[in-house]
Amino acid sequence: MRVMVLRTPRPAIQSPLELEHREIPRPGPGQLRLRVLACGVCHTDLHECEGDIVLPHRPIVPGHQIVGVVDALGAEVVEPAIGTRVGVAWVHGTCGVCRECEEGRENLCDSARFTGLHVDGGYAEFALARADFVHALPSGVADHQAAPLLCAGIIGLRALRLSGAQPRQRLGLWGFGASAHIAIQIARHWDCEVFVFTRGEAHREHARALGAAWCGGP
Repeated sequence: MRVMVLRTPRPAIQSPLELEHREIPRPGPGQLRLRVLACGVCHTDLHECEGDIVLPHRPIVPGHQIVGVVDALGAEVVEPAIGTRVGVAWVHGTCGVCRECEEGRENLCDSARFTGLHVDGGYAEFALARADFVHALPSGVADHQAAPLLCAGIIGLRALRLSGAQPRQRLGLWGFGASAHIAIQIARHWDCEVFVFTRGEAHREHARALGAAWCGGP
């Protein structure tokens, strides 16, 4: 299979990812294998490629917004069934027993491992994932549209939940990046009045186009 591998971080303009051919991996116990259909590009991937993030090991295959079809199951895995379209996000897996995991804050688990950082990600034709950390995807969303929801979408939805915002309330968004532009669409669907604080005029225009009641600088 073809993969894009990061061996030596350097500026993106110098093409840090290298094409490599590898054997198709076999899923181990508790794992499944995906035939990758799409994988989004996150700014975290750019940070990895340019050396802004210390990598636990190299080489590594980046990419943590993976949409794919299950094509092989490891031992003890019953579902999702082969042929199911699923998504793989940043969190590859956690311990499941610590306080953070039990209280729904798995991303803060001391034993967390992350897709495209600790384990190879989705810049490949096939990828492995923990079967208990993949996400079912609705059939009505195209692959390239579903991929960004596995990072920016998750962050935006989590932020909305933590805010405690309810339908028809006022909501303030500080900054207007990838997650905020998804959060505002959910908030407007809830008929919330949304105020956006962001420095960039292009971001303000985007926020207005998505229904912000007010936009301004911090």
